[in-house]
Amino acid sequence: MKHAAVKRLEEIRRALDAHYGELTCPLEHETPFQLLVAVLLSAQCRDDRVNEVTKGLFLVAPDARSMAKMSQEELEAHIKTLGLYRAKAANLLKTAAILSDEYQNEVPRTMEQLTALPGIGRKSANVILGNAFGLPGFPVDTHVTRLTNLLELVDTDVPEKIEREITPFVPPEEWANFSHQLIQLGRDF
Repeated sequence: MKHAAVKRLEEIRRALDAHYGELTCPLEHETPFQLLVAVLLSAQCRDDRVNEVTKGLFLVAPDARSMAKMSQEELEAHIKTLGLYRAKAANLLKTAAILSDEYQNEVPRTMEQLTALPGIGRKSANVILGNAFGLPGFPVDTHVTRLTNLLELVDTDVPEKIEREITPFVPPEEWANFSHQLIQLGRDF
């Protein structure tokens, strides 16, 4: 990143901190597993819709072990109002089984382990790392992509490249919040 862009990034971060402060993940969850489920369900869907659906789903399947015991049809019935619900149900059931069998009902804490789970890509893994575990995670969604390009911080639409170009200039403990701030700015404008 060029010196001018680094300086602009610092100014943007100060302005976003002053305007938004500390933000939290809008996906409602009580556990890392619930956040993983909500993130997987949020693909091509609004967060408020996901939150409506997960309220009922988490009553019957609050953890990986209980979700792994559900049938495809039973899980689909809980999430059918969301787009791509059949594929999401299949991925959730596979992921829940893996977590139950291989991770003692816990969500792993590394990028490699998370992205090996069905339906969990790098952006989703970053959300989980940053919000469930407080580990460095910088999710790059469409808002982050659009704004980092518009603000001339990067010149790419590739999320992994954006992540690689931005994160060296932001303290790791602030990655998740900076992403939340950019996403909120994108939603506001």
